[in-house]
Amino acid sequence: MKTAEEYLSSLRDRALVLWIDGQRVDDPVDHPKVRPAINAVAETYRLAHDPEHAALATAHSELTGGAVNRFTHIFRQPEDLIRKIELQRILGRITGTCFQRCVGMDGLNALFIATWEAGPEAHARFLDWLVGVQERDEVICGAMTDPKGDRSRRPAEQPDHYLRVVARDADGIVIRGAKIHQTGAANAHQILVMPGAAMRPGEEDFAVAAAVAADAPGVTMILGRQPSDERKGGPDAGNCRYCGQEVVVLFEDVRVPWSRVFIDGDLAASATLLEAFAGYHRASYGGCKPGNLDVLIGASAALAREHGVDGAHHVKDKLIEMAHLTETIHGVGLAASARSTRHGSGVWQVDPILANVCKQNVTRLPYEIVRLAEDLAGGMMATMPSLADLDHPEIGPRLRAIIGSEARGRLLRLVEFMTYGAGAVPLRIECMHGAGSPQAQRIVIQRHIDWQARIEAARRLAGLENP
Repeated sequence: MKTAEEYLSSLRDRALVLWIDGQRVDDPVDHPKVRPAINAVAETYRLAHDPEHAALATAHSELTGGAVNRFTHIFRQPEDLIRKIELQRILGRITGTCFQRCVGMDGLNALFIATWEAGPEAHARFLDWLVGVQERDEVICGAMTDPKGDRSRRPAEQPDHYLRVVARDADGIVIRGAKIHQTGAANAHQILVMPGAAMRPGEEDFAVAAAVAADAPGVTMILGRQPSDERKGGPDAGNCRYCGQEVVVLFEDVRVPWSRVFIDGDLAASATLLEAFAGYHRASYGGCKPGNLDVLIGASAALAREHGVDGAHHVKDKLIEMAHLTETIHGVGLAASARSTRHGSGVWQVDPILANVCKQNVTRLPYEIVRLAEDLAGGMMATMPSLADLDHPEIGPRLRAIIGSEARGRLLRLVEFMTYGAGAVPLRIECMHGAGSPQAQRIVIQRHIDWQARIEAARRLAGLENP
């Protein structure tokens, strides 16, 4: 397994085509708008070699016969799903942001199931590729979200808004299109493209799952803009160590050999992949987001001390509510994992209802937690001068008398980062739209709830005959 340092070195070997703010960047590893996100991914490698966390961060692979990083592992028992949630919470707490490997991990497991159902040939191709991923300990960017364009129109009516196969020959396929909201794509070794919607007959060209090197010819990345990008690396960054990353990825006639094509036109396998991934990834939010919220709660509690109000009953009550809501999210994520079931392929799947309830909570509860954090922080969070001014020989001493300690200023910047600054991408907007917007979860919940059993239970106790 790679160390954090080996991971950083591996990124320098890529010929990545990356654009940032209208400029082509030749070496993104040390770029100030990229490096904080790389640092967050590097923590997933560091923990695998940390004696305190190695049991969570690693797993035994039946494919290689040795230990692998958990982010490349297949869920072979319910404990794997539980450990995933626990590891995600620890990493969320360490980084205070998105550590960018969860989509790939969940995609690997969903594709294991889908290719097993597709047949021996597809499954064998996937397993051969997966062994290499585990042995090289690679970061996989799971690429599912298409631009979609006009949502009232089907993919075939607006093909440029969906990734699709545009050519096939004896050597492989050629894909064209784009994927948006791609978490950590610029920090990945490979991109696992997957269908972003259930496809219908006649839309087989859009039902494609394949692995593409991040620096493959025809792949272009454009770094997503975040509200506080200009503060990265400076005193007002908020999170002085880490940050998340979102990327637009363009695929301009990218050639993929058959050995890396796992689904091509198989509508049933495509649907299986989509549903399995949604369950896994919606449960994942029960790990990473509580970890991020732990940091926000800690910053709020520390600020209460700085403000001298930590003993006030209403302040304690607000902190308790923040903790209560955070544990609610985490608890449902663990429950979805504990109540898992074994698929015929040997992979364990989360409970679909609880996984979607978990993500439904994530679209709501963090907003209340953020509101309480902003309440406790006070208005200075939004109007405070730059922390660089604190060190100015003329205005610094007077400003410190107003703001108080430097610790107070840094904590205010951290809360700002996590509520409406650069950190708003993982903690608020991603809470709403990541792994599918709220209605997507409600559709799955509606489909899996046994409504008739509930009706019959009520009618029996009401003394009515069941129809």
